[in-house]
Amino acid sequence: MTVALRLEGIERSYVQGEGTLHILRDAEFTVMEGQSVGLVAPSGTGKSTLLHIAGLLEHQDKGEVYIGGTATAGLADAARTRIRRTDVGFVYQFHHLLPEFSALENVMLPQMIRGLSRREASARAKELLSYLGLGQRLEHRPGELSGGEQQRVAIARAVANAPRVLLADEPTGNLDPHTADHVFHALSQLVEATGLAAVIATHNLDLAQRMHRRVTLQEGKVVELR
Repeated sequence: MTVALRLEGIERSYVQGEGTLHILRDAEFTVMEGQSVGLVAPSGTGKSTLLHIAGLLEHQDKGEVYIGGTATAGLADAARTRIRRTDVGFVYQFHHLLPEFSALENVMLPQMIRGLSRREASARAKELLSYLGLGQRLEHRPGELSGGEQQRVAIARAVANAPRVLLADEPTGNLDPHTADHVFHALSQLVEATGLAAVIATHNLDLAQRMHRRVTLQEGKVVELR
């Protein structure tokens, strides 16, 4: 198996009033291709910070993030943006779909930004949405879709550019248990089918148990759960 994501010695803290709040302390973390990892930890422990650093949305104070073997800490913002656009996909608790565009168009857009033709982007988007059970909902706008359907469109959009790494921050946190289970199943299928590495922050212990690995954050360090 190939390493898709590796964090080494990650430190992150924030100045808070006259003091310093230490969020991550020498955090180490490796995820292989085709592996799903559940990140389970209480609110306020740094889950979102860890995901943002792993996805190059936020700079760490110290340490290195490797994506597909590429060290990123010393890269210029333009290079970080290119890696984020091609190698990393994000899914959030709220889908953040563009309301004026159809499901198909929402999934096409990141591909066209990357440089694919409209025809190529449309074919890829249709394939992904059909795989996720939305083949009959391609032309529906987000407001015409259920919460679970919207989140499946968001997942399709996140993997449209075939990233190495998928980072999901409470992707089912806004859904009822039945819908959450359906969305998680769709996400798991994509991980298995495409071989991408997925890190999924969740409070849902039942869903976390169905992933390949589970980790938590303790005193700013990433700790494996058994």
